[in-house]
Amino acid sequence: MTQIPLNILRIVFLVFLQALVVSRLQVLDGFILPWVYIFAILMLPFETPKWLVLVIAFVVGYVMDLFSGPMGMHMTACTVLGWLQPMVQRILSPREGYEVNQEPTIQKQGLRWYLTCAGILTFCHHFILFFAETLRFTPFFYQLGHILFSAMATVVLMVIGQYLISVQKGRG
Repeated sequence: MTQIPLNILRIVFLVFLQALVVSRLQVLDGFILPWVYIFAILMLPFETPKWLVLVIAFVVGYVMDLFSGPMGMHMTACTVLGWLQPMVQRILSPREGYEVNQEPTIQKQGLRWYLTCAGILTFCHHFILFFAETLRFTPFFYQLGHILFSAMATVVLMVIGQYLISVQKGRG
């Protein structure tokens, strides 16, 4: 039961961090745009019901759309992310499965697992988001680079967040 308030706080914090700070960063003149708010969706415990993951992802995307302009872009990308997340986690699950109330963290699953899972899901989210934004596939290689570098920056920031969380838990 203590995970519910923690996840709500995490979602609120990351959405505001994204909207008020990270979205304003101009790395390589906007070529690299990390979207760290998806970290909140990716940190939901493994046993979170699929329908709830979809609802949370939809709401998070809707709130981001309120902050960032055109309605529907983040909502669509997050809903696809919420739909894919349980499938990707199931594909990457260890033979013995996941522990009850376990969150997908580097400390529990390992860096390789986290990079694979977060990398796939982040790329899918960014692919939907950036193509929904431009509504075209040209120039294709520029868009692909934009997606790849933004996804890598997002994953790097999420890995840093993972290590910051583990340091805080170690102190408490």
